[in-house]
Amino acid sequence: MSDNAMIERLPLFPLSTPALPGGRLALRVFEARYLDMISECMRNDSGFGICLIRRGGEAGEPALPYGTGTEVRIIDWDRQPDGLLGITVEGVHKIRVHELAVEQNQLVVGRAERLPPEPAEPVPERFAPLVQILGQLLRQLEGIIQYDDPQWDDAAWVGGRLTELLPLNDRVRQYLIELDNPTARLEELRQALK
Repeated sequence: MSDNAMIERLPLFPLSTPALPGGRLALRVFEARYLDMISECMRNDSGFGICLIRRGGEAGEPALPYGTGTEVRIIDWDRQPDGLLGITVEGVHKIRVHELAVEQNQLVVGRAERLPPEPAEPVPERFAPLVQILGQLLRQLEGIIQYDDPQWDDAAWVGGRLTELLPLNDRVRQYLIELDNPTARLEELRQALK
């Protein structure tokens, strides 16, 4: 499938935690609709979409997601001590969802377009404090999320991880997800931290 392909049926996992390309997210899965979705993705070696919740909650009735999110792939899974399924996903492509439907099992699916990758840009020197903050955050998360090859000098990677990890409100996070300019995202993050 080409990077800009239209995906006719992409299962969606509306969450209050974002994912962006290159980011990793650890999830605990317990609802039947998502267990079925994970089984389907593993069987077909396919991904699913993570979009921030616009209205609703993570569990129960299907939530209404925002229209721009990230297609993710499962990179690891295990059975948790409490019996729940734990998975780790990695963001692959930003997506724009054009149509939503709720299937019989209450799984939200969408017709989604893969958006072009953001340009590779080095982190400008004025954002060095953001790189230091990200380093501190990732050290605190050691054992939960690991990055084998952190891209400290890639503006999209640094901005993506900060968007995922900083305690920002959902409207700000969604705005940052929708930006397609890595340096502009870093500038918005710097302003938010003031």
